[in-house]
Amino acid sequence: MKIVVCVKHVPDAQSERGFDAADHTTDRESVDGLLSELDEYAVEEALKLAESGDGEVVVLTVGPDQAGDAVKKALQMGADSGVHISDDAIAGSDAPATSLILAEAIKKIGDAKLVLTGMASTDGTMSVVPAMLAERLGLPQVTLASELSVDGDAVTIRRDGDAASETITASLPAVVSVTDQINEPRYPSFKGIMAAKKKPVETWGLADLGIDAAQVGLAAAWTAVQDVTKRPPRQQGTIVTDEGDGGVKLAEFLAANKFI
Repeated sequence: MKIVVCVKHVPDAQSERGFDAADHTTDRESVDGLLSELDEYAVEEALKLAESGDGEVVVLTVGPDQAGDAVKKALQMGADSGVHISDDAIAGSDAPATSLILAEAIKKIGDAKLVLTGMASTDGTMSVVPAMLAERLGLPQVTLASELSVDGDAVTIRRDGDAASETITASLPAVVSVTDQINEPRYPSFKGIMAAKKKPVETWGLADLGIDAAQVGLAAAWTAVQDVTKRPPRQQGTIVTDEGDGGVKLAEFLAANKFI
């Protein structure tokens, strides 16, 4: 069974993130990047499925040159091969354009029985690409899986909600997104790091996918950021000494700031 895992290279959440001054898109050049933490769960689940049977894991990412680091990390974890979609025209693409690129890449990879994604990217946190991807591929989608199993030509997930859990089954091929409750991603071993250097990674552009550049990029995006104001530095709080009237002073503070 061939499993394609869609992953994203995102700015490190521990770094000082911001926007590009020229076009107000996310600044990915001046900060360190890494494989999105939420995508690591999808990679791990794919590896577990592949190890339990005769499986092949292909990692797919879209982005500039540095996005190849996300593929590299997944290969070090144990994925078999990678595909990196890189083209200058992709910069600024929104979720619909990203889903188009991913869908055409998955078609080109071919024979995928299961497409796995994280529940969201840690930079965009939209959680809409899996649904868009399933629609473009004409496949069933089962999202937000806290547990996943494959039996023959069917995939079954458990989705945990606030009040109840649902069990959902779909026929394969299918698109499945997983949550951070599904497993504990492995760390790359020294053997895995060395083995990753010999694993194949293909780099494709839009022309390889038959996509017109006018369909993607910032100019084709449905929304755009018009202005950005940097968050002001955090100010020192007010210290109130309780001399028997602390409760009154707290109520006055909350009322003055319209919290009550």
